Amino acid sequence: MQANNLTEISADIATILVDKEQTICVAESSSGGLISASLLAVPGASAFFLGGGVVYTREARKAFLPSEGKSLSGVRSASEPYAAWLAETMCLRLKATWGLSETGAAGPSGNSYGDNPGHSCFAVCGPVKRVLTIENDSSEREANMWAFAEAGLVLLRDTLRRSGKTISDNQ
Repeated sequence: MQANNLTEISADIATILVDKEQTICVAESSSGGLISASLLAVPGASAFFLGGGVVYTREARKAFLPSEGKSLSGVRSASEPYAAWLAETMCLRLKATWGLSETGAAGPSGNSYGDNPGHSCFAVCGPVKRVLTIENDSSEREANMWAFAEAGLVLLRDTLRRSGKTISDNQ
């Protein structure tokens, strides 16, 4: 059932992106590729999805997304500033309209930064920037991965919906 929910959210995202002729890229960690897979499951994904990566370890980050002079000193993984850096860096590298990132601790234990399982941070980078942290107090790894993917996709969908509104639309 969770995959169906991700499919529905991803279809909404695809419609918005295609209608606006915009693109997305993804950098994810604890969701293990579920965000990218959900977006790629939408027929015609090549019209809006530029690429993504599972940046699960420090070694992967250094190989795929070197900081190139921008210091990450004092910025730890599984934090909103790190999620924002991931989304922005991926977006710049792929020249996408939007970047979405996720980083956290799926479980069954916490991470080396002291975060409990069920902790995840997200960022959307583009014409509008947003960050979000969730804590679901669950040590169920697979359930957390699905929950992280859904939270990231919902954040993206809601951001895309709001990005096209004018002040009068919000009143």
